[in-house]
Amino acid sequence: MPNYRRAFIPGGCWFFTVAVLDRRQRLLTDHIDALREATGWTLRHHPFHIDAFVVLPDHIHAVWTLPPNDADFALRWRMIKIRFSRAMPRTEQLNRSRAVRGERGIWQRRFWEHLVRNESDYARHVEYCYINPVKHGLVTRVRDWPHSSFHRDVRAGVFPEDWAGDVGAPGEFGE
Repeated sequence: MPNYRRAFIPGGCWFFTVAVLDRRQRLLTDHIDALREATGWTLRHHPFHIDAFVVLPDHIHAVWTLPPNDADFALRWRMIKIRFSRAMPRTEQLNRSRAVRGERGIWQRRFWEHLVRNESDYARHVEYCYINPVKHGLVTRVRDWPHSSFHRDVRAGVFPEDWAGDVGAPGEFGE
């Protein structure tokens, strides 16, 4: 069995990737209101700061900062996953392992986290969140993806609306 080691730094800042089990689905964007409710409930009951958040059809990227006396990001993700799952109809097929454990077949069991080390690491991970829909070919401009805290950051003056430009610019380039 793998020996997972996680850094638990009270008040730390982390980058996360959380994915659904069946990556062919558009589960998260098709049920964005349920995900927003689950995230909002978790924020109210276990506060933290969302530095960046982007929801793609089959996965989420986020940068969070926890309160100074708290390092339990796993609890927060568990609450989001549970509340979202409860809002979904029971249509997924379960393998034996999940059925025995009473789990749903919605989320991958684990998630990826990275402790943000400094300002440049922070900037890279926030930018990675925002460019990700473009990287996956969902849009050609960051501002065109609706499920992103990028829009909040534009309103706050943190990013210009045309940040990263139009990646899919038409034309012939090169020789």
